[in-house]
Amino acid sequence: MKKIATLTAVAMLASAAVAGDKCKGTRILSSVPCQKSTVTYITTVHPAAGAAAKADIVDTAVGAGSFNTLVAAVKAAGLVETLKGAGPFTVFAPTDEAFAKLPAGTVEELLKPENKAKLQAVLTYHVVPGKVMAADVVKLTGAKTVQGQQIDIAVKDGKVSVDGANVVKTDIETSNGVIHVIDSVILPADKDIVDTAVSAGSFKTLVAAVKAAGLVDTLKGEGPFTVFAPTDDAFAKLPEGTVANLLKPENKDQLTAILTYHVVPGRVLASDVVKISSAKTVNGKSVAVKVSDAGVMVDNAKVVGTDIETSNGVIHVIDSVILP
Repeated sequence: MKKIATLTAVAMLASAAVAGDKCKGTRILSSVPCQKSTVTYITTVHPAAGAAAKADIVDTAVGAGSFNTLVAAVKAAGLVETLKGAGPFTVFAPTDEAFAKLPAGTVEELLKPENKAKLQAVLTYHVVPGKVMAADVVKLTGAKTVQGQQIDIAVKDGKVSVDGANVVKTDIETSNGVIHVIDSVILPADKDIVDTAVSAGSFKTLVAAVKAAGLVDTLKGEGPFTVFAPTDDAFAKLPEGTVANLLKPENKDQLTAILTYHVVPGRVLASDVVKISSAKTVNGKSVAVKVSDAGVMVDNAKVVGTDIETSNGVIHVIDSVILP
C-alpha cells in the first residue's frame, strides 16, 4: 500500500509538470529535456502486473489435459461461447475416465448432430449458476442446475458426492467460475411426468384418472409442471365409489378440475415449496401450503415424498387427494 501511495503521488506530480507541455511520448521514470525544461514521465504500475491471468472454464479444461471428452462434448453441443462467457458458473467436470465408464457407444451417440439437444441437457446438468466453492457445496443437499433439474449433494465420512458421483478434486478457480472434478458422468431424468408415474407403480389410480380426463398429452408436454401426486392409498381414502364415479365419461370435467388442482405451473422444488404459503394451480384456484414441525401440508394432504425429478417437471408425493 505504501508503494502504491508513493507511485500515485509521483504520478500526480508528473501530471502537474506535464500540464501545458507540448512534449509527446512516454518515458518510464526518466527525465528528458524538453523546451528548456525537465519533465518527468511515469507509467502506472498495477500491483498485479506480470501475474498470470486465470483462464476461463473452457481454456482451463483444455489446458488440464484430462477433460478431452468433456471439451469435445462442449464443442459438439455448441456451448463453448456460453462457458467462456461472464458467468460465473460452477462446473462438476467428469474426467475422460468418467466418460469411459458409460456404456460402450454412449459418447459417440451423444456427439451426433441429431442428438445435440440431449447432449446439451446432459452437459448443462453438470453446471450450477454462480461460483460455489467446496466450502459452500458441503453445506448443501442439492443445487439447481442450468439444465433446470436439481442435483443431489451428499456428504459422508468427509467425502462429497453429486448424484452418486464422487468429487475427487475441488476449487479449480477460473476467470469465470470454478471447477470441481467428479469421477462419473451424471445424467438428468429423461422420463416425463406421466412415464415417471407409471414406472413408480404406486400411482396407478392417478395415471388412470389422467387418461380418463384426457390430460396425458398435457402432462407429457414441455411444461415444466409441479405435480402433487396422490398415491393409490391416497385415492383409497376417498368415500367408496368416488373414484369409479369420477372415471365415468360424463364426469370428465369434474375429474379434470380435480386433477389440475394438483398441478402447479413451473418446476417448484421442495426448497421453494417451504418458502411459500400458497400456490396457484393449473385449475385456477390456489392450494394452501403450511410448514410446521410435523412437515409440509398442501391443503389437507401431507407431503410424504419430494423432488422426484422428471424431464418436464417435478413430482411431490402426497398422502391424500385434495379437492378444489
